[in-house]
Amino acid sequence: MSPVSPLAAPLRGVVPPVCTPLTPQGEVDTDALARLVEHLVGSGVHGLFALGSTGEVAYLTDAQRAAALGAVVEAAAGRVPVLAGVIDTTTARVAQHARTAAELGADALVATAPFYTRTHPKEIAAHFRDLRTAVDLPLFAYDIPVAVHSKLTPGLVRELAADGTLAGLKDSSGDEGSLRRLLVALGGREGRATGPAPHFAVLTGSELTVDSALLAGCDGVVPGLGNVDPAGYVRLYEAARAGDFGLAAKEQERLVELFGMVDCGPESEMGRSSSALGSFKAALWLLGLVDCPATARPQIPLGEAAVAEVAERLRAAGLVPTR
Repeated sequence: MSPVSPLAAPLRGVVPPVCTPLTPQGEVDTDALARLVEHLVGSGVHGLFALGSTGEVAYLTDAQRAAALGAVVEAAAGRVPVLAGVIDTTTARVAQHARTAAELGADALVATAPFYTRTHPKEIAAHFRDLRTAVDLPLFAYDIPVAVHSKLTPGLVRELAADGTLAGLKDSSGDEGSLRRLLVALGGREGRATGPAPHFAVLTGSELTVDSALLAGCDGVVPGLGNVDPAGYVRLYEAARAGDFGLAAKEQERLVELFGMVDCGPESEMGRSSSALGSFKAALWLLGLVDCPATARPQIPLGEAAVAEVAERLRAAGLVPTR
């Protein structure tokens, strides 16, 4: 198998994990999803990650997953690559999602380590290799130990990058030290192009440390908040690429304040996932990009007071609600 991806090698830039708008009845709103994709692409993003955590992939049925991914692929219309989340517990289940994603026109796949039971690094490596063999699309690893209870080590990622199994990594581990060790193992900020995996993309999943991650050598970011303010993340990325880390830091600090919306939901009433995803969807509703801010059950939607706080965050960040 070749380590060279048909995507930009490596994939670079801002790749938002696309929210999945729902109707009041809980079905995928494909019209609103198409509008959201147009908003993201029109803001200059470099790719789209459908069916990620921000897309509520774990809450959707297989039919809903297919409807959402098909709508994103159709709306993107080849203008940017579409990465499809194929997240599930076992290799067989993930491979089934991967085949569906390929049929729907996805440009690449994104998978976590297997989960429910804890798995050994050798089992995790076999999982990714089996997936890469099963479906001939570039495969990105999604490191999110808070959800799957396994941390992808720098050594394992380097191995799978060097042998062509993986085309890239989305790092949502929150372990900045591990991420930096991986970048060094791949050649460091200045040596990635001649390192052991020159076509491998390292993307941070942290909305709050993009400037420092790009300075360290990351290729881009997959920000949930990028649904709400994609242009802000594009400005941040472009400033960092131009070497203007002062401007990048200024944009990052504004986005940190905006990100405070994820805590608008009261802890006494809802989980932190409900609050975060609910705030993104409330923001999209306030901005007139989706028709309904519903989240998938059993998540609890934001109340009126929390939505009003999201609106204040938008105004403070220079984004003007239309509702």
